[in-house]
Amino acid sequence: MRHSPIDSRLFVQNRQRLATLLPPRSIALFNANDIPVTNADGTLVPVPNADLFYLSGIEQEETVLLICPDAFDEKHREILFVREPNEHLKIWEGHKHSKDEAIRISGIKTVKWLHEMPTLLKSLVFDSENVFLNTNEHKRADTTVQTRDDRFILDMKHRFPLHQFRRVAPLMHKLRVEKSKIEIDLLKRAVQITKDGFERVARHTRPGVLEHELEAEFAHEFIRQRARFSYNPIIASGVNSCILHYNQNDQPCKKGDLLLLDVGASYANYSADLTRTIPVSGKFSRRQKEVYCAVLRVMRDSIARSTVGTLHRDWVKAAQMQMNEELLSLGLIKKSDIKKQTEETPACRKYFMHGLGHVLGIDVHDVGLMNEPFAPGWVLTVEPGIYIPEEGFGVRLENDIVVTENGPVDLMADIPVEPDEIEALMARK
Repeated sequence: MRHSPIDSRLFVQNRQRLATLLPPRSIALFNANDIPVTNADGTLVPVPNADLFYLSGIEQEETVLLICPDAFDEKHREILFVREPNEHLKIWEGHKHSKDEAIRISGIKTVKWLHEMPTLLKSLVFDSENVFLNTNEHKRADTTVQTRDDRFILDMKHRFPLHQFRRVAPLMHKLRVEKSKIEIDLLKRAVQITKDGFERVARHTRPGVLEHELEAEFAHEFIRQRARFSYNPIIASGVNSCILHYNQNDQPCKKGDLLLLDVGASYANYSADLTRTIPVSGKFSRRQKEVYCAVLRVMRDSIARSTVGTLHRDWVKAAQMQMNEELLSLGLIKKSDIKKQTEETPACRKYFMHGLGHVLGIDVHDVGLMNEPFAPGWVLTVEPGIYIPEEGFGVRLENDIVVTENGPVDLMADIPVEPDEIEALMARK
């Protein structure tokens, strides 16, 4: 656990909220993620399972959380199963949680070793009517590789074939989309680290610097502040800025080019997501500034439209209509293009071909019920863009905001974004 300790009240409250959504005589189970493998005997750094972390704060591999609100024995209503430490593990893998540590992190009073789970699980399942199991139900998830959850589901169905198995993911999506104050504070910390990284990179940007050298500056600042990248960073100069998910990050930044930086820090597993587009030479050209200001206006107005009760599809449509007018003013589309547009293919699609934003939290593309109206506590990214390959540059800007009863709160309001702010920042070498 690289980050500072998190108040265990967050996890206690999250479990209580889940328990209220479970029907009577239910049991719900959550597994840690597998450790990702590479080649030969190689592995990657483990990524905590978001739902397990959300409910317990535990980031250790092979952990299982059991929630059974109606268990006869009060001690069995919340049970955390963790690996039992031993000298072999200590030598080869390092520290593993003691029971006292797991209790302190999670606020769960009953912590047992993993090998104790089968007998106790059997007893609690037989006393339950509904067994809630977890899978990754993000609509864009790649589910071709079998996960620990997948194997656990197969085993549970084999051991308890007559039980009714149900999906817990929809309940978790409902809970996780609305962030609590503690979560917002963790996101603010991730945003602050991201800001520090961006300002460091802006001061290091100059003609001739390589994209990956700037990536390294982000890495330095993030790791120094006990964070990591939320996702593979996009450091895209020149025409590379027109590639939406550019990850090569190895080209030189040239005089006169724009540099698109889509980067976020993850602190305590909570993710920031920032995009800024800056001039490599420190000054925008007239044309670059025209396009930049058009994108900035769409971002500002889209943030203002991020209000309670708004539907995501209406929010996106409003931005597309505004972008049509901006592109018309820039000479990139004609009025005839707007007349010929359809709902599925708005005229702006040629130069603004991606979505306007997504929910944000533990996962960068966080889970949530996106067909429901925006509600207080939703955290959204707002990220319009204009990409003009024929002119050799693209512009995307992105801020993270919180939807509240009193209107949207911009978590990145103090990160430079106005053209003169960007130029002033880059002048401070």
